[in-house]
Amino acid sequence: MSETEKFLENSCNMMGVNPALVQLAYPPIRVSEANQRYAEIIKMDYCGSVSELSAVTQYIHTEICLSNRKCEVAKTILGIAMAEMIHLQKLGELIVLLGGSPDYKGMANQRGLTYWTPEWLTLQKEPKKMIMEGIASEKGAIAQYRKHMKMIKDPYILRVIARIIKDEEYHIFLLQSCQI
Repeated sequence: MSETEKFLENSCNMMGVNPALVQLAYPPIRVSEANQRYAEIIKMDYCGSVSELSAVTQYIHTEICLSNRKCEVAKTILGIAMAEMIHLQKLGELIVLLGGSPDYKGMANQRGLTYWTPEWLTLQKEPKKMIMEGIASEKGAIAQYRKHMKMIKDPYILRVIARIIKDEEYHIFLLQSCQI
């Protein structure tokens, strides 16, 4: 490549980024018994409009948009996205144990269940708005998890959800700490 060749490059190196998790073990992924109703409740957290799948895609969008301008913030966002992927995986395992299918159908409408859609995302263009959207999404997820905890009586599931909430609270702290 000659010195006169022009190109654009993203020099933000994501090597060494780890999931943004509270340093506390997750409880075992187990359920008291199969329960289709509980599986449907958890599917809302798995792939509904307020869900781990929505969070992963929202954060990856934010990380990509910020990586060339705010590398350290983008690394934080990628770590959060990685944690949300772990949550997605754990919820999927619970759904299967409960007798459900991790098929990305999570929101009820007049015609039954609908597949997850990117229409549920709010893709901001301004960095500060991206961070504020992340904080709002985390708060919405925590509120939904707490609502679902009142609907589920299985102590094993409740322990997993309570552990996930700790990560979501940590994500709010990280997002509030981002220098934009």
